Amino acid sequence: MKQIFTTIFLCVVFCPLFAQKTYIWCGNLIDGISNSSKKEMTIVVEKNSILRIESGFATPEKNDKLIDLKTKTVTPGWIDMHVHIESEQNPNRYLNEFTQNSSDIAFQSTNYAEASLNIGFTSVRDLGGSGVNISLRNAINKGIIKGPRIFTAGKSIASTGGHADPTNGYRKDLMGDPGPNEGVVNSPEDGKKAVRQRYKDGSDLIKITATGGVLSVAKNGSNPQFTEEEIKAIVETANDYNMKVAAHAHGAEGMKRAIRAGVHSIEHGSLMDDETIELFKKYKTWYVPTLTAGQSVADSAKKKGFFPEIVAVKAIAIGPQLKTTFEKAYKAGVKIAFGTDGGVYKHGLNWREFIYMTESGMPAMDAIKAATINAAELLGMKEQLGSIEVGKLADIVAMDGDPLQDAQVFGKVVFVMKDGIVYKNQK
Repeated sequence: MKQIFTTIFLCVVFCPLFAQKTYIWCGNLIDGISNSSKKEMTIVVEKNSILRIESGFATPEKNDKLIDLKTKTVTPGWIDMHVHIESEQNPNRYLNEFTQNSSDIAFQSTNYAEASLNIGFTSVRDLGGSGVNISLRNAINKGIIKGPRIFTAGKSIASTGGHADPTNGYRKDLMGDPGPNEGVVNSPEDGKKAVRQRYKDGSDLIKITATGGVLSVAKNGSNPQFTEEEIKAIVETANDYNMKVAAHAHGAEGMKRAIRAGVHSIEHGSLMDDETIELFKKYKTWYVPTLTAGQSVADSAKKKGFFPEIVAVKAIAIGPQLKTTFEKAYKAGVKIAFGTDGGVYKHGLNWREFIYMTESGMPAMDAIKAATINAAELLGMKEQLGSIEVGKLADIVAMDGDPLQDAQVFGKVVFVMKDGIVYKNQK
């Protein structure tokens, strides 16, 4: 009996020292921080983090696991900084608001989450939904369902009639007068209360709609919809709670107000002018371009009946301008983080953003950095995510081919590891 207890004691004390490690052989490694790839490297993962990185194909120790990616290109897990994980655009979207219960939204969102993870996005920033996004984040964190690591804004904040007013397009007896609890504000005090409500709900960050939008049932897609004082109140309150603020904005004036008020990122930025670009640089504000959304909504608007007419007109006018704006902002040196507006199009196609970025003049290596180390910095997670470095979380993806030579390779993800767990491994 004494011998049994001794064996148990020794195992408890010393077994963790010999925990199984995973050796990943990488034919071509892009680490997220270097300007060139590295050939024939080995990443050693222990539990959920990167233990070491070695040149050559290191031999695993006894009982360790080997993953052979010698013919693949390996990068850090990708981060999409703008998705709507609860929903997916379709011709019935506006009707669904009256027919779907929260449970319906929750069940469908699990498929969208898994689709995002399977194509290489190990983290996403969800910028607005019903609140189901918070529960989805929690379920993924608990391991109940599969999906990317989610940082969510919960419900977006708008002004009355603004892009994220949930009752836009309703008949008068259904409109009511939603307030800060529902994310609708009309004063600095309302803004403070709305931020505090988001914090109470469990949001990770704040999303505001600083201008009109394309897909809301409202006439103007680019006019400013907050005063600068209102945005300042929101930002200052969010800062008190250590929450960053992302601002949806198409029109230049709304962007200028939001940047001067201190938001951390501008989403879309469709109609930015030279003055706006200088403000981006002066305030070190991040730009999240969502080129895939612009392309997708413009394409969908050409299908008769897909959108209400009031929406289709805006989609055709604004969508195509994103690429030109992106090219101009990139050349001017604006800080760019990868984001697609996933949900405006079919989830699982987020990788197409890489194609649109490279078509618009950004080198593939810079596009990868936008989706890794840049995105991690905007998240405030640069010490944990965004690069293949010792001590960081083991979020790793691999592609069949070289994306630096052919952007279509971004759509050929064969391996996905998140937090040290393998979710996809195709030979």
